[in-house]
Amino acid sequence: MPPLAVRALRPLARAAVSSPRLPARRVAGVRIPPLVQCLSTISPRNEPLDVTDIPPTPITHRSETETLMGETVAKFANDVILPKVREMDEAETMDPALVEQCFEQGLMSIEIPEEYGGAGMNFTSAIVAIEELARVDPSVSVMVDVHNTLVNTAILKYGSAETQRRWLPKLATNTVGSFCLSEPASGSDAFALATKAVRTDSGYRISGSKMWITNSMEAGFFIVFANLDPSKGYKGITAFIVEKGTPGFSIAKKEKKLGIRASSTCVVNFDDVEIPKDHLLGEEGQGYKYAIGLLNEGRIGIAAQMTGLALGAWENAAGYVWNERKQFGQLIGSFQGMQHQLAQAYTDISAARALVYNAARKKEAGEDFVRDAAMAKLLAAQVAGRVSGQAVEWMGGMGFVREGLAEKYWRDSKIGAIYEGTSNIQLTTIAKGLQKEYTR
Repeated sequence: MPPLAVRALRPLARAAVSSPRLPARRVAGVRIPPLVQCLSTISPRNEPLDVTDIPPTPITHRSETETLMGETVAKFANDVILPKVREMDEAETMDPALVEQCFEQGLMSIEIPEEYGGAGMNFTSAIVAIEELARVDPSVSVMVDVHNTLVNTAILKYGSAETQRRWLPKLATNTVGSFCLSEPASGSDAFALATKAVRTDSGYRISGSKMWITNSMEAGFFIVFANLDPSKGYKGITAFIVEKGTPGFSIAKKEKKLGIRASSTCVVNFDDVEIPKDHLLGEEGQGYKYAIGLLNEGRIGIAAQMTGLALGAWENAAGYVWNERKQFGQLIGSFQGMQHQLAQAYTDISAARALVYNAARKKEAGEDFVRDAAMAKLLAAQVAGRVSGQAVEWMGGMGFVREGLAEKYWRDSKIGAIYEGTSNIQLTTIAKGLQKEYTR
């Protein structure tokens, strides 16, 4: 068993190593002989894998630890989250007790090193968890995703040793993180942000507003991007750490949304917020580079959220048409026309998942994964919207009412083509890479 997993401190990571296997909802991946290293072996996140002598394996192959992680998260999602999904969606609020349980289960510290109270696992383990959570509730999934792939990653990649010592234990155990980049006039054109920062004798003063900020109601820790030197354009953008409760910080408005309604999305204001010098994240003027790098990685997480959602919608509907709903004297899932739709949808989901896991493995191997992440997010969002919409139709009236989850999956799917880079932005990213590669 990989050493990082054996030494894991958090309950979920321990379960992924020591607990008996739970019944899997899908066929387990191909087992690799113990003496053969494979790409899915756990490795420290900041040390790219040397893949030179690693034999090729199926893209979606999981190490034993990753497989057990998925099964353990699936059980937690079905036993603990599922009973609360409809209530949280209707109330448009994340259950505080559930947030606490996510910390207790180690879901908020998957890649944080053990020395700071985390599980010390690999990036793909986080992707597995995000996907499994989304099969039950995409709202919980995105809370965990943003916290892990954007916030924790930012501190791990760009935080000083002191910043990591100070904040990672909190982010691992009890403090939700939030990522503040978007603004009313700065969405896809993220570097047009208007939030300003100025130096003071004791540190920095931040003024401005952020919009569409995920986790803002639950978070106590905010990574905020502001322009420290507008004369340099986007090269003046700098990343800062702001704690909830700092004078001048306020949540102005909570958005009422079509989907992922339990996930908080708010307008956050910074009215001359004073922070000390040690709340600078990384270096001055490097914020735009940090944001690009973090979003490239975060898009794999959103893609996993969408494939998990699509699979959850498909499973929910397939179980209904193949076991419950009868018309003309037979289960409607036995009609060839329905079977073909189910088969095509599952094939689409599998194709999207292959892109997701390929991007994750390339990221772990230290290879250029930017185009792969964009393709994964683009296709996963498209498939999630298409399959969840079909699932509503397959279930007929039962898919249209709020008694079940079919309509919620469809509503939740719409955000996949919007946040962390719209589908058009993904297409632009893909095209630019291809043009560079094929231009003579």
